[in-house]
Amino acid sequence: MQTIPRDSSLDSTLDVVREGFPFLWNRTRRLHSDIFQIRLLGMKTICLHGPEAAQLFYDPARFVREGAVPRRIQTTLMGLDAVQTKDGAMHRCRKDAFMSLMTDQSRRQLLQLLADEWQAAAAQWEQQPEVVLFEEAQEVLCRAACAWAGVPLKDKQARRRARDFGAMVDGFGGVGPRHWRGKRARTRTENWIEGIIKKIRKGKLPVVKGSAADVMAYLRDADGQQLDARMAAVELMNVLRPIVAIATYITFAAVALHEYPAYRGLLRATHEDYTEFFVQEVRRDFPFAPFLGARVREDFTWRGCQFAKGTLVLLDVYGTNHDPRLWHNPNLFWPDRFRNRPISPFDFIPQGGGHYENGHRCAGEWITIEVLKQAVTFLNTGLRYDVPAQDLRYSLTRMPTLPASGFVMRNVRVTGQLAPTAVQTSACPFHHHSAAHTAVRPPAA
Repeated sequence: MQTIPRDSSLDSTLDVVREGFPFLWNRTRRLHSDIFQIRLLGMKTICLHGPEAAQLFYDPARFVREGAVPRRIQTTLMGLDAVQTKDGAMHRCRKDAFMSLMTDQSRRQLLQLLADEWQAAAAQWEQQPEVVLFEEAQEVLCRAACAWAGVPLKDKQARRRARDFGAMVDGFGGVGPRHWRGKRARTRTENWIEGIIKKIRKGKLPVVKGSAADVMAYLRDADGQQLDARMAAVELMNVLRPIVAIATYITFAAVALHEYPAYRGLLRATHEDYTEFFVQEVRRDFPFAPFLGARVREDFTWRGCQFAKGTLVLLDVYGTNHDPRLWHNPNLFWPDRFRNRPISPFDFIPQGGGHYENGHRCAGEWITIEVLKQAVTFLNTGLRYDVPAQDLRYSLTRMPTLPASGFVMRNVRVTGQLAPTAVQTSACPFHHHSAAHTAVRPPAA
């Protein structure tokens, strides 16, 4: 039996806080191993890195999610006992409900709503001396997501609701005030959405059949029992919150457009494929999720290493997306790397890996890509704006992270009408076609 390399720290909990996103990747390099062991909050924890490890991690015969997500994350980010914590038939039942919302028609509706919201927001920005893109994007996304899902949202409440969704995301990696703000935001939002679920069930709030509000209000678990109103609210929020969270990626995309202006011309001069290359590179290069957790279902051996039942296992998301063995010159922002590169469900995992139908890969990944493509097009061709001197740095030790300024824009002017981006109709959102335009070559590594 092979011995799993061990980190020298007695307990790595404080090291995770100090190092943030690169914590696992740092140890993969230090220990020269894609599998190693640490102690986290006093628990033996096995850490995995790379595509082969990701394929193992997403094998439902080997791993379960029950007990893997700390309660403090459930009480801020995803909600107690949500779909992300389920396994087997219970998970499949709820995951199917989320996948039912990913039809081409449904996603087109969301993009049209977003196009209208971006246009309306930009008209207001023209009257303001400056705007913070991250804050504005959260509100745009919240308004469109609620309208798409069938959740009533009053104009005067939109900004507060958007901030609450953002606080849930910000709170999952925080301690003290950040975490408390996230918990309070979740409680407020669960109360609001639970009230909507109850109105739908009593027939007091008509909703479109097949909308997210309709699907989640009447969702039954694998045992045939209808979710209670609170649980249904949690799952409806797991439709809305991730859409609002795309504001982080939009803000990073704006930073990329500003810091790498050569790509602005390429995005304007070439067909839509290049927008997808650009968006995928934003998702690969900028930090979003540091790692994911699961627990061993039953004892097994992999690569000669023993995995004991119940052991916590972490998969390195950030490091896998920055490994030079997988990505040429990984610290360079270079969208052309996606031109002809075949991508498996396990080597590019910004929102998790595996398969959609029977696994834990994010059901909304299609939406993330399409919403980002639309936002990049709007920022690049639908608007003109000045970028004043500001702090665009972001800390890899802060989870989640964001450019410090939130990306400030001044003298915003609308230059064109935003059209919805065409939806990705293939079975997998990572199927890329080669393009005929000239590539931007990276400098030598």
